[in-house]
Amino acid sequence: MNTFGRAFRVTTFGESHGPGLGAVVDGCPAGLRLDEADIQQELDRRRPGQSEITTQRAESDRVEILSGVFEGRTTGTPIAMLVRNRDADPSAYEAIKNLPRPGHADYSYQAKYGYRDYRGGGRSSGRETLSRVAAGAIARKLLALKGIRVYGHTLSVGNVVAKESSLSDIMNNPCKNPVRCADPSAAEAMRQAILQAGKEGDSLGGTVEVLAVGVPAGLGSPVFGKLDAGLAGALMGIGSVKGVEIGAGFAAARMRGSEMNDEFALDRGDIRTRTNNSGGILGGISSGMPVICRIAVKPTPSISRRQRTVDMVTMEAADIVIAGRHDPSIVPRVVPVAEAMVALVIADHMILSGRIGPDRILS
Repeated sequence: MNTFGRAFRVTTFGESHGPGLGAVVDGCPAGLRLDEADIQQELDRRRPGQSEITTQRAESDRVEILSGVFEGRTTGTPIAMLVRNRDADPSAYEAIKNLPRPGHADYSYQAKYGYRDYRGGGRSSGRETLSRVAAGAIARKLLALKGIRVYGHTLSVGNVVAKESSLSDIMNNPCKNPVRCADPSAAEAMRQAILQAGKEGDSLGGTVEVLAVGVPAGLGSPVFGKLDAGLAGALMGIGSVKGVEIGAGFAAARMRGSEMNDEFALDRGDIRTRTNNSGGILGGISSGMPVICRIAVKPTPSISRRQRTVDMVTMEAADIVIAGRHDPSIVPRVVPVAEAMVALVIADHMILSGRIGPDRILS
């Protein structure tokens, strides 16, 4: 499946070392103010080569809007966006095209299709996520009309864990450091850990948290259209994500009901909860509290250490050494991707629930 969403639908296309990548967004109502700069600012956040801890592939990731926007507003028709690859170098992959890289999708793609684009992983490359970020930028603009904002930050990299930050800190102090961590001291320790792993020919994983603030109560359906199920599926759909938590997540298994339950209270005439262990979702439906998601991101599988594999042609054991340009940790660059996926799910539910009109933006 290359299409995501029900009312706000996104189809992504392209490969890591092909001519380009992009997305088609169908279901965006007419009248939304939108230009390439709105999308570019989000693409710039995930763009490679921004610091010493990311891949040095030199891509500008300049977006072109091909359709669906006229005189600065969406027309209600499909919005097609394209980003051209400018610095692709597939030469590093020619020698290992028959050697499935440990931790990558090379073997599983070959087993499914019997044929694949081996250059940088093709469709399974992390570069595919720029399409999601481009689509997410449109979703974020839609949500902003209703006062909904999405924020992400790095909680941990390897064994370095950030101290807990308040919601106001995360909202009011965007993470400008290279690892996108709200705790400055932990951010520097994370940076050093990533650099050290890279020097050792290795990589690091970590955890990312995404918060959606201003989400109204009532989004989602109680059985098969649960909001948290949609968020979990969207976030698990990001390459290298191996776990998702909503609210207290796995910590809930160690709590008593008296600790887990969020007691209700009145807040300026609105019903809210005193705590938010539920992550803003009860029974699959939003409660009006901030929606909180966390994801576990595995270490980048492309490492320069020698590893064992099997030659898929000769069916003999082989060694593999992966060359090319790779992130020693993809955690920082996953932050805008995770934000985009959360924004896409919530925008979809806002349209499905009628809180955003499906045809046009109403003043």
